[in-house]
Amino acid sequence: MAGAIERWAVDLPPGEEPARFLAALEGGAVPDAAVPARAASAPPPADLEARSVVARLDEMLERIARLNPSLHAFITVDDEGARRRAGQLDAVPRRRRGPLHGLPIAVKDLCHVPGLPTTCGTKIPHYFTAAAECTVVTRLVAAGAINLGKLNMVELALGAFGDNENYGHVDNPWKSGHSAGGSSSGSAAAVSAGLVFGAVGSDTGGSIRLPAACCGIVGLKPTYGRVSRAGAMPLSWSLDHLGPMTRTVRDAALLLGIMAGHDPRDPTSSHRPVPDYLAGIESGIAGLRIGRPENHYVEGLDRDVEIALDRALAELARLGATVTRLRVPDPQPITDATTIIGRAESLVLHGAILRDRPDDLQPFTRERLAMGGSIPAYDYLQACRLRARLTREFLREVFAEVDLLVVPTTPEPAPSLIAALAGGPGEILQRSMRFARFTRPFNGLGLPVLALPCGFSREDLPLSMSIVGRPFDETTVLRAGYAYQQATQW
Repeated sequence: MAGAIERWAVDLPPGEEPARFLAALEGGAVPDAAVPARAASAPPPADLEARSVVARLDEMLERIARLNPSLHAFITVDDEGARRRAGQLDAVPRRRRGPLHGLPIAVKDLCHVPGLPTTCGTKIPHYFTAAAECTVVTRLVAAGAINLGKLNMVELALGAFGDNENYGHVDNPWKSGHSAGGSSSGSAAAVSAGLVFGAVGSDTGGSIRLPAACCGIVGLKPTYGRVSRAGAMPLSWSLDHLGPMTRTVRDAALLLGIMAGHDPRDPTSSHRPVPDYLAGIESGIAGLRIGRPENHYVEGLDRDVEIALDRALAELARLGATVTRLRVPDPQPITDATTIIGRAESLVLHGAILRDRPDDLQPFTRERLAMGGSIPAYDYLQACRLRARLTREFLREVFAEVDLLVVPTTPEPAPSLIAALAGGPGEILQRSMRFARFTRPFNGLGLPVLALPCGFSREDLPLSMSIVGRPFDETTVLRAGYAYQQATQW
């Protein structure tokens, strides 16, 4: 794919695949709003290789300074730290450069980075601290990335629409005044607007995939346990996932390979070896069995979403996959179980702030956290048992017939913020639950899910589909997403 993100640090050795990132920006192909994944196919400027990491970084920081006041993607921009890191990278010999050499990233503001505040979207500068830096941040920086700072998010990651009264609602780069999705709203907007190569997001009920869908980018929720969560604020310890957000599937595969792997600081992280996600990504999807649910994940779809999904599945079939309709288990029981689990665990983790400093939280956050107080221990334990049984049933009934499942990421395009936030906390919560109804089940099931663009609505808002795979089979999920993205203009 010769898109806007293909290769930025063009002086890297062949075979290493950071994006053609600044090349697209410098070539004038990228507007100051959203950056389509295929926005620029021209080769990078001839002088790009000769330019220093510091010079390229200065251009990115200028772009952030120009766009962030209206976009509200960043809470904290670490200019000083980024420039110091860029200077260090300029001194690295070519043979020792990492796969992300000089590439700008940023992280959701629930990832602990020493020396920077971690607000978790609250008005409290150091709401969360950890004994050491967030593991995924350490791994990305060790691979050569430059962390530009901390990204805006829904307060305590409790929301689907990207609103934040403390730091400004994140605006949608594709259409101002519309939701950027939540809760990793700043992560999605920063990637979409070309402020960073990639970002770290978290996903407890769709918080990587919903913003990816709203902002027209790629978001990957890995298998539970594939990526360490050490050093990141927990919301629900049995539902939380960290994952990459990028503009292309290939870039998501690159970042996942660096982020994944066992971490002694996170006892839930898997000891399974991390495959080379890029190795077979170009091998095509001939013979893959892809399932399309016919009884669930289809209700209440916006007509534009339905048409885009039909076309996407037809394209996957044209590329050689066998697409079949199948009946899948009702997602409501697993959704109900995860609701109980998530509310109970969230109150355990954040009950102190609700008790001691309730006025420091937004009304919607207070109401969400308080719901956990009405859940008896018996109900929580029963929900955990039910979740385990439903997961076994889903794997047995679905993946005996197909290799992958394709569902819409959201039932409709990004709503306007005025419509999304109308009414009181209870109304907003119900609206959020409806918007996230196709993402929440897969947190309970712990399966890998890749959200990627599949078209636009009549109002020119991005549309998205989700590719669901077996546990720890991100390789196949990414291969299918890559094949689709290569064959389309999205």
